[in-house]
Amino acid sequence: MSHENLFEGMKGRVDEMVLQAMMKVNRELFVPNACKSLAYADMPLPIGHGQTISAPHMVAIMVQLLDLREGMKVLDIGAGSGYHAAVMAQLVGSTGYIYSVEIIPELVKMAGENLKAAGIENVTVVQGDGSLGLPEYAPYDRINVAASAPEVPKPLMDQLAKGGKMAVPVGSYYQELVLVTKEDGSTTQRLMAVAFVPLVGRFGHEG
Repeated sequence: MSHENLFEGMKGRVDEMVLQAMMKVNRELFVPNACKSLAYADMPLPIGHGQTISAPHMVAIMVQLLDLREGMKVLDIGAGSGYHAAVMAQLVGSTGYIYSVEIIPELVKMAGENLKAAGIENVTVVQGDGSLGLPEYAPYDRINVAASAPEVPKPLMDQLAKGGKMAVPVGSYYQELVLVTKEDGSTTQRLMAVAFVPLVGRFGHEG
């Protein structure tokens, strides 16, 4: 599928701002050389180390759910190749910032190199246990989790600002994409069945 065909097919299903953000990011920079010809296929692709880059439609869905705005501070769990963070970086703009956590050292390096190649400067990739979040920069306006957790990790809830939103896949064999909105009493919406790699770490599947 070509760049044009992919985004044409998303029109009407995805907000124009999200679509524009995705069109600004060269997805070919975020997939391994062996997968370059499939960069704009609407499917997840392997990036090594048992991990994947999410299908474009799933990135669009999660980014749209978070309702990202200019100037927001975002925590991104599961950097992978850096693509999801790159798209979010377009929406928060130069006054916003993305902190992206990745547990696999080789992917931390890959994501950093990919983001640099894409000319994106408002993302920092940090190696660490994503299930613990990144408390030193909390609270976050938005949290994006690109790996499935057994339940919504408490450290991430604690680091979400009041009025903030978090998109996170929850489950093991059967996973659901969940949108959490943190008000005085947090609300949780279960939205759709999904398939993500497992979140590992203290509050993940190997905690």
